[in-house]
Amino acid sequence: MAENKQNNQAKSQDVNKLLQVRREKLADLQAAGKDPFEITKYDVTYHSTDVKEAYTAHEAELLAGRQEPDVEGLDDAQKKEVLNNDYNERREIMDASPIHVSIAGRMMFKRVMGKASFCNIQDLKGNIQVYVARDQIGEEAYADFKKSDIGDIYGVKGWAFRTKTGELSIHAEEMTLLSKSLQILPEKFHGLTDTDVRYRQRYVDLIMNQESKAVFIKRSQILKEIRNFLADRDFMEVETPMLVANAGGAAARPFETHYNALNEDVKLRISLELYLKRLIVGGLERVYEIGRVFRNEGVDTRHNPEFTLMELYQAYTDYEGMMELTESMFRYLAEKVCGGTKISYNGIELDFGKPFERLTMNDAIKKYTGIDFDQVEDDAAAKKLADEHNIAYEERHKKGDIINLFFEEFCEEKLIQPTFIMDHPIEISPLTKKKPSDPSKVERFELFINTWEMCNAYSELNDPIDQRERFAAQDANAAAGDDEAEHTDEDFLNALEIGMPPTGGIGYGIDRLVMLLTDSQAIRDVLLFPTMKSLDK
Repeated sequence: MAENKQNNQAKSQDVNKLLQVRREKLADLQAAGKDPFEITKYDVTYHSTDVKEAYTAHEAELLAGRQEPDVEGLDDAQKKEVLNNDYNERREIMDASPIHVSIAGRMMFKRVMGKASFCNIQDLKGNIQVYVARDQIGEEAYADFKKSDIGDIYGVKGWAFRTKTGELSIHAEEMTLLSKSLQILPEKFHGLTDTDVRYRQRYVDLIMNQESKAVFIKRSQILKEIRNFLADRDFMEVETPMLVANAGGAAARPFETHYNALNEDVKLRISLELYLKRLIVGGLERVYEIGRVFRNEGVDTRHNPEFTLMELYQAYTDYEGMMELTESMFRYLAEKVCGGTKISYNGIELDFGKPFERLTMNDAIKKYTGIDFDQVEDDAAAKKLADEHNIAYEERHKKGDIINLFFEEFCEEKLIQPTFIMDHPIEISPLTKKKPSDPSKVERFELFINTWEMCNAYSELNDPIDQRERFAAQDANAAAGDDEAEHTDEDFLNALEIGMPPTGGIGYGIDRLVMLLTDSQAIRDVLLFPTMKSLDK
């Protein structure tokens, strides 16, 4: 134990010494009038992968028809000479028509070898080797380069070439230090493996783990393609308030704060729904919002207290229309983002190309348990079944609540391939239209993929009298101790009384969708800065 403590103290002293050396190098540069932090911009003409693509295309054009040297039957020395001559001839052709480039990025590797050195520069798109020769960039610049550190940010001007080993590289003509790194990056071979540090210091994670960077680039692409898909269907993107007096539209506990200027308590929104429906009343027939919502609940692999939700509403359609839109959008996203309708999550193939299965909630329970809740007469009979199957429930729960508990317990884990679960009990759907053929159910569906609920959709309730009654039932639940119950929203009821057309609505959890399309195992892996407990607490 004492030995470990001594080792840790020695390591800490070594690190402090290295950090001090970096600061001294910066001070020397500043004293010599070469302060990198005074540079305000740098002209970048290529990213690393662009250089490689441009050179490969240029090479194919200039060396078209050139045969590979025949070295069959030659000894090693002869083979080496033939290959060397061929390389020099190719270089001569390519260097006579050079591609001049200017790149910038972080130095991740450096190998100094007397009069010439190699380094590796990493930028947004990848990395590329740079050959730095004293005779090319000058003695003073080369001396400065030799003192550089891993993590420094450089601008490089030069021309592209291919080394004898075949690696596409840049022959530097000019090296410009753009930012001095005063901290030490994790050792490259082991990388950044501490997940807690990865989440707290995402900037280091993005530097060290290219897989992590790829996830967030793909996340941005997913959002872009969602917007493209909805634009093609004439949807209008809008923004609605985050600070609200009445946080409705979902069953969740809100965060509360105080608005000093108005001396009013307000809440952070838990849903986007009620304001978007007001816009449908106002005549904006197709609207959507992608925004942050906040729920004061636990953190686990699929939940974060602040997360990104997308909700959309379309006038003059119902939940069948929403099913068609959802299936089409998921298929479109798989093709655009993943390159095909079959994707893999955690080693399981998911097929978005086939028509999505459709089951009512009661049919799903019947399929997986043999119980037909359509034949269960009342709340008491439902509770008796729950007792027999060891399903815990609260005294206030009705038959519809018991149905939902059975579904969660016995069905969700079976829903791997894309499946629409439809026609939920009215008790768990306070904002949804009743089914005309069965008033105990509502026109609602949830899409399940990989056992996860991916979205929730309704034929929206537009009857203000019915809506008031359902709000009253939610108020009663709140009075009975349900701190996730909704409350009556008089302004929303007023909007419904003005008149809302038949409307289909849907909500998607964007973070869960990104997890699915990037094969990420935890929601924190797709949130740039996930919620973390403070280190000093």
